[in-house]
Amino acid sequence: MQFYYVISFKKATSTCGQCDERLFCNCSSRNYRRVPTVTVTKVVTLDLSFNDITTVAEDDLREYTWLQTLDLRSNRIKSIHEWAFHLLQSLDLSYNQLAALTPAWFSKLLSLQHLNLLGNCYRTLGPGGTLSLFRYVTCKAGSQNAPKSQSSMYVMPCPTSHLLTQLEYLDLSGNLLTDLTLTESLCHGDGTLRNLRVLNVSDNALKSLSLISKLVTRLDKLVHLDISQNGYTSMPPTCSWPQTLTHLNVSGAKLRRVSPCLPLTLEILDLGHNDLTAFHSVALPALRELHLSGNKLMHLPPGWLFPSLEVLLIQSNTLNMFGPVDLQLYRRLRALQAGQNRFVCSCEFVYFMVWRWGGAVEGSVELTDRWDNYLCDSPLPLQGQRVDRVRLSPFQCHRILLVSALCGCTLAAGTLFVILLWKLHAVWYLRMMWAWLKAKRKAGNQRRRDAAGNAEPLCYDAFVSYSEQDAEWVEEFLVPELENSQPPLSLCLHKRDFLPGHWIIDNIINAMERSRRTLFVLSEHFVHSEWCRYGFILSCLTTIREYFSGSTIIH
Repeated sequence: MQFYYVISFKKATSTCGQCDERLFCNCSSRNYRRVPTVTVTKVVTLDLSFNDITTVAEDDLREYTWLQTLDLRSNRIKSIHEWAFHLLQSLDLSYNQLAALTPAWFSKLLSLQHLNLLGNCYRTLGPGGTLSLFRYVTCKAGSQNAPKSQSSMYVMPCPTSHLLTQLEYLDLSGNLLTDLTLTESLCHGDGTLRNLRVLNVSDNALKSLSLISKLVTRLDKLVHLDISQNGYTSMPPTCSWPQTLTHLNVSGAKLRRVSPCLPLTLEILDLGHNDLTAFHSVALPALRELHLSGNKLMHLPPGWLFPSLEVLLIQSNTLNMFGPVDLQLYRRLRALQAGQNRFVCSCEFVYFMVWRWGGAVEGSVELTDRWDNYLCDSPLPLQGQRVDRVRLSPFQCHRILLVSALCGCTLAAGTLFVILLWKLHAVWYLRMMWAWLKAKRKAGNQRRRDAAGNAEPLCYDAFVSYSEQDAEWVEEFLVPELENSQPPLSLCLHKRDFLPGHWIIDNIINAMERSRRTLFVLSEHFVHSEWCRYGFILSCLTTIREYFSGSTIIH
């Protein structure tokens, strides 16, 4: 009786009054060494975590008949009385010092739905019947202070594991399970886990995806399978999975490619933190959420492979860019995370990002990560800048258009210039000037020949320049009068004496130089004739240099 008196005394001196109107009492981190007395007897949730409690006695919790949730994690509990727990729905005994599990602890917990036993020192799941009443259970062994390499899991032998027929959640993560020990754990699918819905075997030493798929294929109610952080390096061509499987986590492995091994029933697939370089060979029609962060993908997966996809996470890969064509293939995509990639900030990519998500237009796909994750990797002058803050010049973004416009303007200006020259007869004047300069040079040579006594004789007495409209008068009256005069004159006429095939200006200058005089037949037709005007101008130029040629204009 003295022993029970001592317990009562300690309970009286250890009181926790931190309760609220929701009947939740927070007695966490108070350095209690035994279960304290709570001021509210109708407490529903009691948090005793992070204390120094070492034992749970029979009457520690007897008064709390309304208690549904009890949190005793991270204490130093070594012993629990067989009848300590009553009518709980959630019990957390993780990270204590329990060396074994006793079936009597759970005998009155017919409504228990959540039980956490992680981080204790037990090496077995207890004798037959220990877990037979539970729907959710975490089964992870090994001392919380021991290194992982020393933690181990002793799996219940199959003769007793038939009592787990109601189990819906099983966590075997972090136990260094190999393919062989996992086979023993699941007992070759003999029906003991026929109601299992969630299985977690992450962070072990599993090597074969093919074997895992065979082990779980008979779990015909399995919905969620976590096989992440294991040692897979390849994915077999085909696999067999339960038709109910909708959530598969294969992240943190060493997979380099994917294959049709993936089940078509998947709605959520996590392949993050592998070594994938492409994802284009598997169509998953029911997939709604795809995690591909931490791989080596250079492009978005083809959207037509995932007609139901709503969420895509593809951060920390080697993406250079993506655009509207890529996103249009995702018919139902509404959330995208693509930051922390090696973006090439080209004009097309920057314009698309700013126009699509910078506020210029509202779209159906939302970037759910921060703009700080979207940084330029190249070109070098833009490296490290946020994509939405990059400003590129029109010459950089529209170089071909600008060059085409410049060429067009140059061509148009050249064409106008040529037309202007043609209208102003500039070409003719240039050629005339060139012919005049040659004639000037020739006159200089003539003068030197005259001085030497080698002068060439003149061929004509006069060169007659007239309009074609006045040809009848010239040929029928003027020419006969002059050529039949006494003494007769030798005339140069363009119809008769010009050399065929020579430029007309050359012929005019030639005729003037080989004639003593130049005779202009002035008339209204002469004034309106371009060639007559050109001849007149040449005559004027010749007069200016008459000291070279000795010619004189006759009016």
